[in-house]
Amino acid sequence: MSLTATGIRAGYRGHSVLDDVSLSIGAGETVGLRGPSGSGKSTLVRVLALLHTPDAGHVSLDGDRIDGARHRVPADVRTRIAVLFQSPRAAADPRLSLADLIAEPLRALRRPREHVAGRVAELADRAGLTADLLTRRPHAVSDGQLQRACLARSLAHEPRYLLCDEATTMLDASTQALVATVITEQQQRTGMGVLLVSHDPALLARRADRTEDLPTPPASVR
Repeated sequence: MSLTATGIRAGYRGHSVLDDVSLSIGAGETVGLRGPSGSGKSTLVRVLALLHTPDAGHVSLDGDRIDGARHRVPADVRTRIAVLFQSPRAAADPRLSLADLIAEPLRALRRPREHVAGRVAELADRAGLTADLLTRRPHAVSDGQLQRACLARSLAHEPRYLLCDEATTMLDASTQALVATVITEQQQRTGMGVLLVSHDPALLARRADRTEDLPTPPASVR
């Protein structure tokens, strides 16, 4: 069981940032990913998350090759993979309360109202969000509180794989520790695989089972 990228070439508007890149995340495994700026770490995350279609190569999920991206992929496949991005403000709709932010992926699949309410309360509690915070919108909370809501949202469908793209870089030490604890507990409970993208060698040494390096692509494909 794994989430695997094989021979990925990808970029934007004819500008390639990945060339023949392969990476695999096993169930229950934490894989670190590091590389210089411009090496395509975030692009690889988007490819693995089925948010960006590669120009070459493919993604396999638990042995099944996945073609396409976003809503071209069935919902029961898309929801096996979740992403926690670096900037919670870029990832959150400023019009939504934190409760609605967490509920968003559940409502998208038309889950019953009672199920959504119970699940939001459970996830918020795990992420350390109090009831008063859940009524606030992103502008009225700190980056750390908003990232905790984004973490809760990412776990809404009990994903098999969680991709963390520099997810704790902007957070204070206490919030970093809480996020790490929630992810570890989820991993131990469900066998979730985790990709940890970071520039912090100490973090990767402490958290990752193994770490892969992503080189800067040759100038010919940049």
